Parts: sequence; structure tokens; C-alpha cells
Amino acid sequence: MGLNRNISLSAGLGYKGGSAYLTYILHRIGGSALFIFFTVYILSLLGMESMQALMGNWIFQTVFLTFGLFHAINGLRITILDLSPKLMKHYRAAINIEWVAYILVAGFALLVVFRNAFGG
Repeated sequence: MGLNRNISLSAGLGYKGGSAYLTYILHRIGGSALFIFFTVYILSLLGMESMQALMGNWIFQTVFLTFGLFHAINGLRITILDLSPKLMKHYRAAINIEWVAYILVAGFALLVVFRNAFGG
């Protein structure tokens, strides 16, 4: 028997969970983005020219790179905290470290994408 939860959409979106909630939501979006990316990638390998053109589009690369990198770095943080329960009390510091690492890695990756897209 499931729980009866009567939570409206506006109440769910108005939840003030802070950085942990934000990483939770972005991790889910990143996972969905990776599913879309891999589907497009497989279709481009099968020879669909429209998917090959989409894979070469810098906007597509930018969007999926930002979400995919966040998903990977956040997954690494989750794995480290799950394998080391003693570190769980430092989860807020781990989230801050994750954001710094994400900004550095994503900044470099986006610089490469933009340089290639605009002929630099």
C-alpha cells in the first residue's frame, strides 16, 4: 500500500531544500539529458544524417556537455559519500567542492567547444 501524498506542483517547486535539493534536481535532468544524447549518438552511428548534423551542432554540444558533466561529477560525489559513511557529515562541503570542480571542468570544456564552433 503506497503512501498518500497530497502535494501540489507549486508546493513541490517552492521547496527550499538548498544546494542538496538543487543537485538532486540537476542530477535527474543530467541523467535524462544523457539518455537523449546516447539515443542521438546511436542513431547517428546508424547513419541518420540528421542526427549526425545534430551531433555537430555547437548548441547541442553545449547543452548536453553541461548537463552530462554535472551528472558525472555529482555521481562521483554521491559514490564517494556512499562508500565512506564517515564523510556524510561533510556533505555540504562536498557539494561546494563539487561545484568548484564542475565550474573548472565545464568552463574548460565549453571553452574548447566555443573555440571550435567559432573558428578560434
